[in-house]
Amino acid sequence: QASQEELKGAYRRLCMLYHPDKHRDPELKSQAERLFNLVHQAYEVLSDPQTRAIYDIYGRRGLEMEGWEVVERKRTPAEIREEFERLQREREERRLQQRTNPKGTISVGIDATDLFDRYDEEYEDVPGSSFPQIEINKMHISQSIEAPLTATDTAILSGNLSTQNGNGGGSINFALRRVTSAKGWGEMEFGAGDLQGPLFGLKIFRNLTPRCFITTNCALQFSSRGIRPGLTTVLARNLDKNTMGYLQWRWGIQSAMNTSIVRDTKTSHFTVALQLGIPHSFMMVSYQHKFQDEDQTRVKGSLKAGFFGTIVEYGAERKISRHSILGATVSVGVPQGVSLKVKLNRASQTYFFPVHLTDQLLPSAVFYATVGPLVIYFAMHRLVIKPYLRAQKERELEKQRESTASDILQKKQEAEAAVRLMQESVRRIIEAEEARMGLIVVNAWYGKFVNDNSRKNEKVKVIDVTVPLQCLVKDSKLILTEASKAGLPGFYDPCVGEEKNLKVLYQFRGVLHQVMSADNEALRIPKQ
Repeated sequence: QASQEELKGAYRRLCMLYHPDKHRDPELKSQAERLFNLVHQAYEVLSDPQTRAIYDIYGRRGLEMEGWEVVERKRTPAEIREEFERLQREREERRLQQRTNPKGTISVGIDATDLFDRYDEEYEDVPGSSFPQIEINKMHISQSIEAPLTATDTAILSGNLSTQNGNGGGSINFALRRVTSAKGWGEMEFGAGDLQGPLFGLKIFRNLTPRCFITTNCALQFSSRGIRPGLTTVLARNLDKNTMGYLQWRWGIQSAMNTSIVRDTKTSHFTVALQLGIPHSFMMVSYQHKFQDEDQTRVKGSLKAGFFGTIVEYGAERKISRHSILGATVSVGVPQGVSLKVKLNRASQTYFFPVHLTDQLLPSAVFYATVGPLVIYFAMHRLVIKPYLRAQKERELEKQRESTASDILQKKQEAEAAVRLMQESVRRIIEAEEARMGLIVVNAWYGKFVNDNSRKNEKVKVIDVTVPLQCLVKDSKLILTEASKAGLPGFYDPCVGEEKNLKVLYQFRGVLHQVMSADNEALRIPKQ
């Protein structure tokens, strides 16, 4: 966004700094010539609105293409940007055509009640009865894929298979969704299964106002008993910035009326719901706290009470890798008993393992369901997950360092040459600042700092940037914009791919100050 006047001012200042005629030493002169030519090339590109537009959009590659293959030379900057946006849209459409958004769920139900609900008299004559029997009593697998047909039409194919205690079945569904406008979409669904007959459904979504929307879903289920119609309508409204209110009415199979309020903030998620229906009526309250750590840790608890009994649930989930989230929930209910539910989300796939521990309320079952997963997780995290992630990160960093090694070496040589050429200018700037009791950079470092004890084994990787920073001081002010500081004159990247900061110790009006700034953070000193 720099104006032509700002570009000219920066060009003049760098020309004065790197002009070859200002340096008599042959080595400094040759280094000055190289940097002076780089500054001149940059100014030539940025001072011409057309080449600047090409550089902004395509980078250096766009400037290096012979015969202006990227875009016609005669076009204006506005036309170049329009062409770029058109190419972006075409690329987005191609990407859309290739995207299938596969989503899947695998659920494996485990019956472990034999661990706690054993009746010894029944096992006296059974061989191997001293070992508890743990069985898989149900399984469910579902999968869906999307096939974008156009920018507004999408085809969705989904299927599922379920089995419980030796009996099972499955179904397959095909849906066609069309976005009718910015305010809504419609979807037609066709399905069939071996346990149930053909299904025909219609779903409509519509924004009524900017803060309110409605969803209606009607279905016809054909079976040997006849046609079973169903209708579900949901009305939702934004009550405030973080709170949604829902009203749901369901008629047909398991008719019910439901109302709920959901409040979702950066640190918490709260839900309260009330349902009146056949066969289930209940009230539910749940709360989830979101910790602001890099693992995105969340702890949650809920209470659900109704005609079916009362259930208390509590649990936690945590990110264990870039694409994986692991969670565990303990469910304690009357008359349901005690269960442990383990869930792993890996990208768009979900793996769910509900383990039924006992039909009774046994303190021992609650204790082991709570403590067991914690002990296993922390042991796995320390012995397996953490070393694996550390090794993976090191491999990625090493690969990045190797690919950029020659470029970084060149940048380092340019930075060192720039610092040598700045010495005389910096001496004059310091003299002028001392005379007016202005801004003097005492010390400055750029790179990776290690401050907390948990990272004490990591190596500090910083470079001294005192001279380049002092050279940027003008009228007792130092102003850096929101961009990586590795691109500043006299700087280079000392630790590719790692988090970097700038630490400055400076003197202003005879008083020492210290400031720490993130790599892409804007900096203005002296601080007001």
